[in-house]
Amino acid sequence: MSLTTKLTKLFSKAESKDVLGVSLRQQSLAFFSHPSHGEQQLQQVSVPLPEHPQQIKIEQKKYQLQGQCHLVLAASQTQVVLVDKPNIPENEVNAALKWQIKDLVSYSPEDMVLDYFDGPTLAGGNEKINVVCASKKDLLTFIEPLNQNGLVLKTITTEEFAFASLVPVQNDACLMVCQQPNEEIVLLIVKQGKVYFSRRLRGFSQISTKSDDELSAGVIDSLSLEIQRSTDYFERQLKQAPIRTIEIIVPIVSEALLARKLAENTNVAVNLLVMPVGFTDSREYAATIGATQLNNMAASD
Repeated sequence: MSLTTKLTKLFSKAESKDVLGVSLRQQSLAFFSHPSHGEQQLQQVSVPLPEHPQQIKIEQKKYQLQGQCHLVLAASQTQVVLVDKPNIPENEVNAALKWQIKDLVSYSPEDMVLDYFDGPTLAGGNEKINVVCASKKDLLTFIEPLNQNGLVLKTITTEEFAFASLVPVQNDACLMVCQQPNEEIVLLIVKQGKVYFSRRLRGFSQISTKSDDELSAGVIDSLSLEIQRSTDYFERQLKQAPIRTIEIIVPIVSEALLARKLAENTNVAVNLLVMPVGFTDSREYAATIGATQLNNMAASD
């Protein structure tokens, strides 16, 4: 399921078979270019988030980037809240949600762009939805450079959905431990191609700087605890079948150690996420690549 803002529908341009994935991060900008003719490109530029719009223009000109663009927002650019789904016609839900969540987020209804995906059905049968919102003013600064000079912005999504698109659609639930370089770790539970659960963990953004001893001495135990809390909620509170596998995509030197130690603390198989063919050594670009795979997921926009 991709989180696609309706702002992209304001633009209509000729379709191109070239594909571009752009991932915004706090201190870097990453992109994956897949031209219909020519070699694929993976690039990362160290530049703070406020400078990304201008940097996108520089990279587009430098590499002659074009085609259908899929944008991954930085975690700091979105807020996610779980609320009851309004009992109104489907085509009226988005407009109503702006006022329903206005006191739960930092954006005003006038400056809010949002979409939602299904949440859990808890005891009592109340249907929950996860509302993901962002600042319209902020998004417009990125839409402009990604909708000119041969680029057409097709989707705007979040890390969660970009990562989730990388696992095969299957009936058994899979827990993912995901991270972009120098960002916080994201825990996801994906089942049948849908994101059933997501959590953004704090305090792990500098995990790549930790030595093996530091990881073993406490960091991995802390992460194991967060994983256990998430699986307990999924299995006990949401009454779901047990997690069958844990997939790791944390692109650090000690990623294999991390997976091995997590396996010692759990009762399920822990694997390093298998990247798409041709990208085995591009794990730091997982979200960037995943954004271009969103159409392969089972859930609809």
